[in-house]
Amino acid sequence: MTTTIVLPKWGMGIEEGTIVRWLKSEGDRVVAGEAIVEIETAKATQEVEAPVDGRLAKILLPAGQSAAVNTDIAVIEEERG
Repeated sequence: MTTTIVLPKWGMGIEEGTIVRWLKSEGDRVVAGEAIVEIETAKATQEVEAPVDGRLAKILLPAGQSAAVNTDIAVIEEERG
């Protein structure tokens, strides 16, 4: 099963964000709650955490790129328990 990570909307008036840097690379194992990417908005730079345990299967938006909120930015392949 896969989980898609989207660029979050952190507040009123925030319509886009820029990927500052990925803290994990494609293929890396991630744990739920672990920061995986830093995103800059007009108001702040914040980290997005992995919502599930698994492997960062695909980065869809590379560092330096901007996108609208709710844009898919990565895919995590969940671990089978």
